[in-house]
Amino acid sequence: MSFYRDRVLPVITDVALSGKPNREVRARIVTDLQGEVVEIGFGSGRNVPFYPDAVTRVRAVEPAAGGRRIAAKRIAASTVPVEFVGLDGASLPLDDDSVDHVLTTWTLCTIPDVERALGEVVRVLRPGGTLRFAEHGRSPDPRVARWQDRLNPVQKKVFGGCHLNRKIDDLLTTSGLHLTALRNYALPGPQVFGYMYEGVAAKP
Repeated sequence: MSFYRDRVLPVITDVALSGKPNREVRARIVTDLQGEVVEIGFGSGRNVPFYPDAVTRVRAVEPAAGGRRIAAKRIAASTVPVEFVGLDGASLPLDDDSVDHVLTTWTLCTIPDVERALGEVVRVLRPGGTLRFAEHGRSPDPRVARWQDRLNPVQKKVFGGCHLNRKIDDLLTTSGLHLTALRNYALPGPQVFGYMYEGVAAKP
């Protein structure tokens, strides 16, 4: 991993995703979490202050040392124990059927082999367990989607592989997860960057 992606980009991302609309999304998506949770794309720990007390442990997956460094103070202030367990969402060092929930926020856009990562999510979830997700992705507006396709090569280069145009709901259902809740909306600002997929997908 380059110095930019390991040290600089986590700082930029931490600031970029710190606004009130992002905090409101985080608070909603973690509300009903409980038990053993895996957070893929843990980043700088922006979700940590919102973990409910019913969560017994979070196993964090984060490749960037810069993100883990920024997260340290948030982890220290939390009553929920956080354990770093891996660097790559596409290869989780966890047993089959071993966790209650998986959490991703602004993560599935960036994982290079997102299909393999979702396969890992299905593998480690207990039957009936859920993936709670808040992800930006492809807009249904053809004009916006065309701009997403045009800007995607630049976006990937500047923001560490982040894709603007992944259709998150299709990726989830193709993986074998069952969508039980889905909300689509646009965050404030250009829709090309902020068309959101938020919801719950369950393992049968």
